[in-house]
Amino acid sequence: MSDMLIRGGTVVDGTGAKPFAADVRIAGDTIAEIGRNLSPRAGEEVIDATGCHVTPGFIESHTHYDATMWWQPDLDPLPGNGATTVILGNCGFTAAPLSKDKAAQLEMIKIFSFFEDIPLKPFLQHVPWDWETWAEYKESMAKNVHLPTNYSAFVGHIALRMAAMGLEAWDRAATPKEVELMAEMLEGALSAGALGMSDNLHDHDGDNRPIPTLLADDAEFEALFEVMQRHPGTTYQVIVDTFMRMRGPADLERLERLTKGRNIRMQVAGAIPTLGFQKEMLAQMKPRVERMQAEGVDIWPGFAHVSPTSTLSLIKSLIFAQSNDYVWHEVVLAETHEEKAQMLSDADWRARARESWDTQAWPHSPMNNPKDLFLRDSENGAGPVGITLHEFAESRGLHRSDAMAQWIVENGTKSTVHMAPFPKDEELTIQLMKDEKSVGNISDAGAHLQMLCGGGENILLFTKYVKEGLLTLEQAVHVKTGKLANFFGLHETGELKVGKRADVVVFNLDEVKYRDMEKRYDVPDGEGGTTWRFTRQAAPMRRTIVNGVTTFDGTAYTGATPGEYMAPTAKADAERILEAAE
Repeated sequence: MSDMLIRGGTVVDGTGAKPFAADVRIAGDTIAEIGRNLSPRAGEEVIDATGCHVTPGFIESHTHYDATMWWQPDLDPLPGNGATTVILGNCGFTAAPLSKDKAAQLEMIKIFSFFEDIPLKPFLQHVPWDWETWAEYKESMAKNVHLPTNYSAFVGHIALRMAAMGLEAWDRAATPKEVELMAEMLEGALSAGALGMSDNLHDHDGDNRPIPTLLADDAEFEALFEVMQRHPGTTYQVIVDTFMRMRGPADLERLERLTKGRNIRMQVAGAIPTLGFQKEMLAQMKPRVERMQAEGVDIWPGFAHVSPTSTLSLIKSLIFAQSNDYVWHEVVLAETHEEKAQMLSDADWRARARESWDTQAWPHSPMNNPKDLFLRDSENGAGPVGITLHEFAESRGLHRSDAMAQWIVENGTKSTVHMAPFPKDEELTIQLMKDEKSVGNISDAGAHLQMLCGGGENILLFTKYVKEGLLTLEQAVHVKTGKLANFFGLHETGELKVGKRADVVVFNLDEVKYRDMEKRYDVPDGEGGTTWRFTRQAAPMRRTIVNGVTTFDGTAYTGATPGEYMAPTAKADAERILEAAE
């Protein structure tokens, strides 16, 4: 750590205010001074920011690095894209608390592995699992994981249920005693600094079982919400179903009923859906959200500015199961590539697969949109590549399922098929970004490694939305800095103000690019080798600084790991701390 003076730049302070010319002085891990024509002091590193913008560090508001950070602690490519804080433990999937029962522990790990497309073996090999309570988990993270970003984490409702109920969490409602135990564990987690409780009202697993939280009754939710009421500044994060079985309107109605009269801040992913096929859901849900907000309910829709992309891989992917296609999912579950190839060539399997695509898969799924599926990534180069599945099926006179099976057989079972992004309501997305009660910059970074989620997606706010005049620069910066920090109660960061953490980014907008997707073989497969993930090269930033330490120097990650755990605080408490610092 060294004191720094960032000179000659244009400050965008994260509040949404207009940019202004100023220098920024960093003393240790704190912003010490902001002003014009500041003179260097002895021992300060002087950073020339001429032609650059100086902003707060970017917050990745929805990640799943809970697993991958243990074996990829550099969080590539986040430092080069200006990320200084990551939010962990979303969608109910968290690594703590853990049941005392080993079978239930393994089941919870498998849940995380399946739903976030994270390899199971490295999950088991690289994570110490030396905790039971969430507080012990936090201690283990601080001791064993050293990151280039600050981090904060939810405690997941799924983990609470599994810890209290064991394997029966999949099967039934909780007893009063089990609900009491869940409430005690949630109390312990929030007291230890958990960001809040995350939840899942969305998913089914690879055997079409509803995720355990879908079995929670009203009494369970009410007990957990009572705990949250005692911890102002914490957040309830939940994903509702506007993608598969379309329960979103009923989910939202239930949440409104259960939180009525409670002072609980809610972040609801899917509350205002933005994809083309979700228009019916949007018409039902948007008016309810607006009415709830007008009545004083503290509900914040969560949204992504990047349309979901689907990469159909036979190595590790939940796309088939999440599309209600459990026949192709059988191929994903096959343990060896020889078994996968045999299955794809089997006439009986192909007949079942055709029937599944025709009668079971959702209408908006990749399986039913072959004109949007691209045969792009061949393992052996046999090809053809660059054409759609529809075109390949037409050329061979095959059903679309048979055509994809045949192309993969000919090109190798490590080949992937890529779906074009879902059509998205761009005007609505921009409205949400400008809305002061919304949570943006959601990316799923750290999960779905073979689908490309997260890394580099925040750069689109500059390369698309700012450069095309859809947002001002100060609006784009606010979306992923000050607005998020204040929402999550992370008041130490997010804005360039004297006394706040020295989480700072320096960049030249003309140098920032949205890099092409690339396949990188650096994910341990648990068997001594590696498998791949899709990622992007850094934007890059001229400088990324976390707690006063440079993590990206303009060309590469520096190897520095200054990240610290940040606990949420109530805004009034944060303001008192800031006033004392000034």
